Amino acid sequence: MSTLAADLYDVIERRRDVRAEFTGAPVDEEVLLRVLGAAHRAPSVGMSQPWDFVVVRDAGLREGFRDHVATERDTFAASLPPERRATFDRIKVEGICESSLGVVVTHSQARGGQHVLGRHAIADAGLYSTVLAIQNLWLAATAEGLGVGWVSFYREEFLRDLLAIPADVRPVAWLCLGTVSHLETVPDLERHGWRARRPLADAIHHDRWEDHHA
Repeated sequence: MSTLAADLYDVIERRRDVRAEFTGAPVDEEVLLRVLGAAHRAPSVGMSQPWDFVVVRDAGLREGFRDHVATERDTFAASLPPERRATFDRIKVEGICESSLGVVVTHSQARGGQHVLGRHAIADAGLYSTVLAIQNLWLAATAEGLGVGWVSFYREEFLRDLLAIPADVRPVAWLCLGTVSHLETVPDLERHGWRARRPLADAIHHDRWEDHHA
């Protein structure tokens, strides 16, 4: 294996969904632009590039979003049976105000015009492209020694209103981005006993779904 390949696999292995490890120290602007540039280099269906990046530093906006997320966290917690709630209560779900900044990644289905090459049979291909941009961002940030945490405890309409995102643009992710004290060696949900990693062999099928060899 080449050094370049080994470095890539190392970044993939070290990547974590960061919550509690943010230091809050600022991110150098050149580093931020490199990370966003990596996201912007993601493959996209028909080269539609349907993403945008809203960089959020304003403390008031971040506090407002954090309070909304706390409400949604409580809603989810209330739906859990007691034993699962006890586990969930130990899990931190966001680092919105502790991180250096937020990056909200949006998706525009209208980007690229009416005739997007390669999207005629799969409408969600554009959305998949935006998610690929998020993955590029995440791996680039990890390579730069930064942490990223994807916040999913929110209502899209709330975030759209908070950041004045146009009605036809979908907010796909609020990413907490910033400097970290360290990256955990074991993902949070494994460490806290929420769920274990599924073995690769369980996910591989040969030729047909039923031809599965664990």
